[in-house]
Amino acid sequence: MIEWSHWHNEPYLVGGLVLVGWLYAILAGPFRSRLTPDEPYPTRRAIKFYASLIIFYLAVGSPLDQIAERFLFSAHMAQHFLLMFPVPILFLLGLPHWMVDRALGWNGLRNIGRFITHPLICGVIFVLVTSVWHAPILYEWALHDKFVHIVEHLMFFGASLLYWWTQLSPSKVFPRKSYAMQMLFQLAVVIALTPVFAYITFSTEILYPTYEFAPRIIASLDPGNDQLLAGVIMKLGGMLVVVGAVAVSFYRWHQSTESLDQD
Repeated sequence: MIEWSHWHNEPYLVGGLVLVGWLYAILAGPFRSRLTPDEPYPTRRAIKFYASLIIFYLAVGSPLDQIAERFLFSAHMAQHFLLMFPVPILFLLGLPHWMVDRALGWNGLRNIGRFITHPLICGVIFVLVTSVWHAPILYEWALHDKFVHIVEHLMFFGASLLYWWTQLSPSKVFPRKSYAMQMLFQLAVVIALTPVFAYITFSTEILYPTYEFAPRIIASLDPGNDQLLAGVIMKLGGMLVVVGAVAVSFYRWHQSTESLDQD
């Protein structure tokens, strides 16, 4: 059964997060005077950045990971929701432009960055990664192979960074898109993901054997209802975030047009 006291402490997980946090601290602290002498320490951004690392660890290092791997598909979907929405959002909001542009300003990365941050490419990558990994054969493979599961989670996180880049880019080299483009992009991605949402939510068969034969840790949540709940978390949770993102873009667009009218 579930070991509620079990938290992952593997070196690649804890060490990786500590390394990322340490690099941020070095760049925002001692090296800041070299990168951008006039900028103060980005306190608010740092809070958001480190919050993203904490949520990342809670998603994959807490007992939630064990529940997601062995017992409940809905818990696994909640785990993916954390990796694809709050973690990348806070991660990008936590990066100051001078830290990002120092790397993206290299000539060798400009063409690559310009290509992969194009809204069409960002959207296609996000939709493909999300859809393909939910194919039963790949999903089951990830559940039974730790390395593949790590790759899956990193791909979800990486694709989500690109997805949110159009609206939350911290870079002046590859900046955020126009407010109209942000709203169209969000709506287009939701529409493109509808087939995989419907496939999971309305399937009359249990798609993933691991969850069909898993011990029932919640008696009233049988495999069918668990799968239905997973689809609802995926669809409703994603929709709520998208509605919020569109609302923010529309509000900022409205504010910018009002400022122009007053001028």
